[in-house]
Amino acid sequence: MNIILLGAPGSGKGSTSEQLISRKGMTQLSTGDLFRKNIAEKTALGLEAQKFMNAGKYVPDEITNGMVEDYLQTNHDNLVFDGFPRTRAQAEALDKMLEKLGTKIDKVIYLHVDEEVLFDRLTGRLICPKCKRSYHKITRKPQVEWICDFDGAELVTRPDDAPDKIATRIDEYNNLTATLINFYQAHGKLVILDVNGLSVEAIYFDIEEVLN
Repeated sequence: MNIILLGAPGSGKGSTSEQLISRKGMTQLSTGDLFRKNIAEKTALGLEAQKFMNAGKYVPDEITNGMVEDYLQTNHDNLVFDGFPRTRAQAEALDKMLEKLGTKIDKVIYLHVDEEVLFDRLTGRLICPKCKRSYHKITRKPQVEWICDFDGAELVTRPDDAPDKIATRIDEYNNLTATLINFYQAHGKLVILDVNGLSVEAIYFDIEEVLN
């Protein structure tokens, strides 16, 4: 089974992916990870992506899609897509990639969170730079202040979690990614979960019920 998690920044996609990986043995496909891997390995696509990223520009779909397509050649089942697709064009390209490999997207789960809740979550978020797990300064504190519970790394705040940048990211999401809600709804694959006030555990069990 392949699923996509949709939701604005701070909606809980990353934490939900962690649960799906640890409890259902799924593999996360994150474009951020693909960018880092291709750049580190100095692949042709990675070098092209780096030019745009260094200039602070959006990486064109053909580059991002190329990285995803390369990845899918060796791993295209039991995936949870987090951060991809971001646009309708990417969604249509993904359907074609998977069709060639004899598989498809089975469910698209949209995690709906009110915008004021998103701001509270993101301004208090802490990230482990090593394992990518997320915490919160108030609602999900690590056992030892500023230290990851799992690998002992020092937690950091993301530069793009500053209030002005959060507003920009949410606007970008509303203008681009939110169009995917209509796209997948029309294809009968969309499930909307209102996760305002729900714990990571509660969100996971709601998703498990959907998948079963």
